Amino acid sequence: MAKSPKPHDTAGQAEGGNRRDFLYVATGTLGAVGVAAASWPFIHQMNPSAAVLALASTEVDLSAIEQGQAITVIWRGKPVFIRHRTAKEISQAQDTSLEALPDPQADSERVQKAEWLILVGVCTHLGCVPLSHTGEYEGWFCPCHGSHYDTSGRIRKGPAPANLAVPEYVFIDDLKVRIG
Repeated sequence: MAKSPKPHDTAGQAEGGNRRDFLYVATGTLGAVGVAAASWPFIHQMNPSAAVLALASTEVDLSAIEQGQAITVIWRGKPVFIRHRTAKEISQAQDTSLEALPDPQADSERVQKAEWLILVGVCTHLGCVPLSHTGEYEGWFCPCHGSHYDTSGRIRKGPAPANLAVPEYVFIDDLKVRIG
C-alpha cells in the first residue's frame, strides 16, 4: 500500500521563512557594520594631517607694506606676491586694451581691491619665480626665458602661455588678508 504524502504545513513554513529571512538580514547588517567599523581607521588615516591643514591658508598683515612695495610670502610651498600698487600702476593695469593681451583678462577680474594685487609667483611657462618691478611693463620679468608681466600680473610678452595665477583670498579687514 502506497503512503500518501503529508499535507504541507503552510503556517509553519511561513513562520520558518520569516525567521530565516530575519536572520539573513540581521547577519548581513551586522557584517556590514563590522566591516565599516574595521575600515574606519584606514579611511581616517587618509585625511590630511594638522601640519598640512595649517599650510592650507595663511594670514598676512598688510599694514607694513608701503605703496609701491611688493612682498613675497609662502603659501602651500609656493611664493605669493602681494603688491601695494600705486595710482600709476593701477591706471596702467586698467587702461590696457584687452586685445593687446595674449591671455585677455580685465584688471578688475584679478583684484578685489584695486590697490592690492595678490598673485601666485610662479611663471606659467616653466615654473620659475619672476622678478618684481622689472621688465618692459614694470610688473614682473622672468629672466629664465624672457616672459614679461604687467602691473596686473598679465602676460604681455614672452613664451609664458597664461597670466600669473590669482590665489583664492579674502580680506579679513582693511589691512589683513587670508590666502587660501
